[in-house]
Amino acid sequence: MDEASPPLGEMASAFFRIGLTGFGGVGPVTRHVIVVERGWMDDRAYAGLIGICQALPGANTINAAVMLGDRHYGLRGAAVCLMALMLAPLVVLVALLSAYRAFAGAPVVQVVLAGAAASAAGLIAGTAGKLLMRSRARAWQWGIAAAAFCLVGLFGWSVPMTLLLLGPPALLLAGAMRGSAA
Repeated sequence: MDEASPPLGEMASAFFRIGLTGFGGVGPVTRHVIVVERGWMDDRAYAGLIGICQALPGANTINAAVMLGDRHYGLRGAAVCLMALMLAPLVVLVALLSAYRAFAGAPVVQVVLAGAAASAAGLIAGTAGKLLMRSRARAWQWGIAAAAFCLVGLFGWSVPMTLLLLGPPALLLAGAMRGSAA
């Protein structure tokens, strides 16, 4: 742990709250807690973290909890942040599953589920927009982002295949831009 590390209890509390309040997807809640409320990193650093999390298998927020916990407290921090993130949803999921079994056939349940899906899609789109607008991306980076969106969102490509296709040109362009700035 260095002096800039938040207390482990504060990290656990934050990830517990993220897990408890993040229905329909915790991406927007995670960014708000880590960047806006706690100030553990700025939008640019958070976008980089989420970029790495996207390339790894598993859920982005779980990967972020493990990576942030590990960054500040090693394996112990990764385990604490992961357990804090997963505890509340596990309890809520078991309770909701029991209720769903009892009422699954009711038409109102189907309407609620459709509304929840639409809400989740809106939250994801809003968070992506905020990250892109604050990233200070160059035109070529916007082009790579647009190409990735089209390949995954419109054409149904997998994220690993998209990374294999777009990663090398993005790295070459980044290297060329870095070399021209020096």
